[in-house]
Amino acid sequence: MRNDPLLRAFDFIGLRRSSLVAAICLGAAGALSALGLAALSAWLITRAWQMPPVLYLSVAVTAVRALGISRALFRYLERLASHRVALDAMASARGRVYRALAGGSGVGAQRSELLARTADDVDEIGDALVRGVVPMAVGAVTGVAAVVIMAVVSPLSAVVLAGALLISGVLAPWWAARASATVITDGAAARQRTGHAVTTALWHGPELVVARRRGVALERLRDSENDHAQAVDAGMARQAVAASMTPVAMLVSVVAAAVIAVDLASGLSGSLAGASSSDSVITPMLFGVLILLPLSAFETTGPLTDAAIAWQRGRQAGARVMALVDGEGSALDLDRQSHLLLVERAERVEASRADPVFSPAPQTLIARGLQWGHDRSLGPDGGIDLDLAPGARLIVVGRSGAGKSTLAATIAGQLRPLAGSVDSEPASLPCSVAYFAEEGHLFSTSLRENLRVARGDATDVELIEALTAVGLGEWLLALPDGLDTDLVGGGSALSGGQRRRILLARAVVHPARVVVLDEPTEHVDSSDAPALLRRILDADGLFGSGRTVIVVTHQNVDEFDVPIVSVGV
Repeated sequence: MRNDPLLRAFDFIGLRRSSLVAAICLGAAGALSALGLAALSAWLITRAWQMPPVLYLSVAVTAVRALGISRALFRYLERLASHRVALDAMASARGRVYRALAGGSGVGAQRSELLARTADDVDEIGDALVRGVVPMAVGAVTGVAAVVIMAVVSPLSAVVLAGALLISGVLAPWWAARASATVITDGAAARQRTGHAVTTALWHGPELVVARRRGVALERLRDSENDHAQAVDAGMARQAVAASMTPVAMLVSVVAAAVIAVDLASGLSGSLAGASSSDSVITPMLFGVLILLPLSAFETTGPLTDAAIAWQRGRQAGARVMALVDGEGSALDLDRQSHLLLVERAERVEASRADPVFSPAPQTLIARGLQWGHDRSLGPDGGIDLDLAPGARLIVVGRSGAGKSTLAATIAGQLRPLAGSVDSEPASLPCSVAYFAEEGHLFSTSLRENLRVARGDATDVELIEALTAVGLGEWLLALPDGLDTDLVGGGSALSGGQRRRILLARAVVHPARVVVLDEPTEHVDSSDAPALLRRILDADGLFGSGRTVIVVTHQNVDEFDVPIVSVGV
């Protein structure tokens, strides 16, 4: 069970088990109140039929009122508690996933995939708590209590009820989850294709129009939506069969209880009651309990079919989220030790957010036999060796698609090497190296906050100095609100060169002692690009002599006296 991806996701997000137990207890209290209300109401109805003195019924009447109020009260409190647990877990999940992504997980994932993991999949995990875990636990408690009460009245009726509850609460949910597993997978894949088509149409609209490919993109969107609808419809018939098991089991249980109750009350056959026709072994009050109690018992097992489906959806969502966080192809392949290390890292980062993550000490970067790539090595046989002392400079060049960015992400620790190793001393790689991608995101907020993404405690003076150093000093002075200027639309509010320089300014203010820059002069004016690259590589330039700089570029670097790694040559 501990290898279940949903349970791993619960561990990763730091689910508070005490709060979950409290929600389950409140739900069980509400369900038991409903069960007691059904039994006591049956007794009261049949007892009142005998027209006893009204004082004989006063305690039962008061108890019925109390159970009716407590049922509604406990259910309301259970809703509050369970939704609070789920919402807290979802907020914690998103925070920890974002920190894991900021630390390098999920490199190479598409934007639509990242959106799906941090939005829909996290919602599915929260839904599995509210609609899966809590109803399952409450149904189990209520079912056992109903069978115990029924056994006091009639052991044979208890056996029938137990079998019917197993069909409704175990077999039907198991069938629904098993039948819907493939459908859920196909639906999630279709939904992901829909998200990818939507993000492509939204974020690359102008390019699609210029290339006359907008119609193709919209057609793909329609196809993916149709696939999603078909995947959802395909599961409805199987889920309907599973849902039908509960009313059938309820019917069998009630009819069997009625037959047994009649036999016990009348003693006509004596085969079940073991009594003569003149010796009744059951009172009218217990007769009513035998008839009405099964109806209330199935009230908590009916939702278990949906609970099993929610659990299955949560399992698959948990697998996808954990795979994204860990950077593996499937969270199901994680061993327990790797998972515990992942959880420990998330909790450690969360507990020490106020402390500096990156070490301020000079760092030495070392690689031995390093080979990189997603499914095959993109480097030379035997890999490459690197020994970069503090303040060193390195250039990575190569044709487009040769694996330069993949090598950069591997050096930064955001991708696992196919072979060999890369590390830093004295601090570990995650505390030493920062990777700045070519297509870094600019947020639709102020210029100041876009730069503070790199270092939250950076002062305005430091931000202004960084912008001036990358060649945006005059542009900043011309802004009416300076650092408070909102970049409406994020990167779309700027030219390609301005966007690239702001991303470079982020790297300047970042505290990492080793920075990996992917195409830092891309889209910069051809007359300014060589000078900007020179300031990046100069020991007394943008990053100073104490920081190590690795630059990925396709520009001509013959004039620089810097070690060069050629990729794809």
